[in-house]
Amino acid sequence: MSSQPGSQIPGLTELPTEMMVEKPDNFKHAPLPSEPAAQHRIVESADLFRGANEIMIRHEGVTYRLKITRQGKLILNK
Repeated sequence: MSSQPGSQIPGLTELPTEMMVEKPDNFKHAPLPSEPAAQHRIVESADLFRGANEIMIRHEGVTYRLKITRQGKLILNK
């Protein structure tokens, strides 16, 4: 494939220069209408764990283990 001016890539259709449009530097997208954020219920981890470091959670018939690590992070395992 040649990169010289006038070389063509098979299957590529060139537009006439008058049909080419450049995006101006100040182009702005119209803001999209946003839906109000859903209010999520917040559950304190202390209320879930009740002093334990590990709890079991059943979701759609599958049991998961939620643990608090030594560093205080949460890990969910199947």
